[in-house]
Amino acid sequence: MRRQVQIWLSFGAPLLVLLALLVAQHRQGSDKVQALPAVLVGSGLIVSSAVGRRRRRGRLLEALSRSRAAKAEH
Repeated sequence: MRRQVQIWLSFGAPLLVLLALLVAQHRQGSDKVQALPAVLVGSGLIVSSAVGRRRRRGRLLEALSRSRAAKAEH
């Protein structure tokens, strides 16, 4: 059950960006600017998630490499 909640939450940021873009298309003139914060927040969350995932994978790969090197020495 907890995994399902995490999966649904992972759609939050992309849906926020999509909704903001749809709202911006329906607005007229300077009212389009009101959708900008939602686009920026959603995009920031997506980028932050991607960067964090890349760092975690890099640390995991480094730990695996150290583990293999330690086993090779013995």
